[in-house]
Amino acid sequence: MLRREFLAVRNRLTADDVREAAGALADRALGLPELAHARTVAAYVSVGSEPGTLALLDRLRARGVRVLLPALLPDNDLDWGAYTGEGSLARVQHGGKMALFEPAGERLGPDAVTGADVVLLPGLAVDARGMRLGRGGGSYDRVLARLERAGARAALVVLLYDSEVVEHVPAQAHDRPVHAVVTPSGLRRFRDGG
Repeated sequence: MLRREFLAVRNRLTADDVREAAGALADRALGLPELAHARTVAAYVSVGSEPGTLALLDRLRARGVRVLLPALLPDNDLDWGAYTGEGSLARVQHGGKMALFEPAGERLGPDAVTGADVVLLPGLAVDARGMRLGRGGGSYDRVLARLERAGARAALVVLLYDSEVVEHVPAQAHDRPVHAVVTPSGLRRFRDGG
């Protein structure tokens, strides 16, 4: 129910709204110390009315950062590949789900994410505790569990619109809080990166 409400608000955004927010989001995110010092960032390509990520991906690459992007596997887990510019993306239709933009080149395996300094997470909302509401597919729950098993110390950052930072979202025992949320108007930290 809650997911539907957040998606309904997003679906009312115009292409201009999304584009404008993407520029502001990139500016704010690049001011995050964790991103300023990152050598490898695991990210994703936004689709539809999701907060836009392409401007941010290109600016990270221009700084010499290695950017990893996910490719959805049949079991909803994520494999990873390197982003080398917009030409390195392939539009992939996954059954009845929305089409995703995935890295067209070599696959690095699901464990590649454990080498990232920062993991940028998609979501629909985050609450005052830093708990993230995802789309419900479980792909990023697997990523977070993989990071934990590997003892990885990546900073977890969710990219959202301002209205998606809320008081409370439902959380389950396995859910992990993120370190920070970046929105077009600012940044909020929930716990330190360590």
